[in-house]
Amino acid sequence: MPEVNNALDGVRREVGTRYDFKGSSCEITLQDEVITILADDDLKLQQMHELLKGHLTRRSVDAAALDYGKVQPASGNKVRQTITIKQGIDRELAKTITTAIKQGKLKVQASIQGDEVRVNGKKRDDLQEAIAMLKGMDIEQPLQFVNFRD
Repeated sequence: MPEVNNALDGVRREVGTRYDFKGSSCEITLQDEVITILADDDLKLQQMHELLKGHLTRRSVDAAALDYGKVQPASGNKVRQTITIKQGIDRELAKTITTAIKQGKLKVQASIQGDEVRVNGKKRDDLQEAIAMLKGMDIEQPLQFVNFRD
């Protein structure tokens, strides 16, 4: 979330300095894990999306972690859109990941711990095989792999 905050600050600075946003009242705010974009029209909203994706990518946050809501009309002929930031893995996706690992007959154990899936194995090669298998799966949510060894 700190990287998302930094990316939003970069978007705000760029909106303030860009010529095509001059005289417009475009805003982007973050509250909890929901980003709200308020723009003058659909064109400016799409430009704000591109700015947001660019700044998040620079901050090494995957843009696929954004869940775009519907575009709603706001007061003063403006448009508003909410974007939810997905964090963690939901139960259904965690179950599909663990069953895929178990069906792959790898020498690793997968367990669900809160909003993450923990994979344990004796050899680093087995863990890397599990990572390669998960990268090959068709999952719409970005995955993050953290290797920890004592």
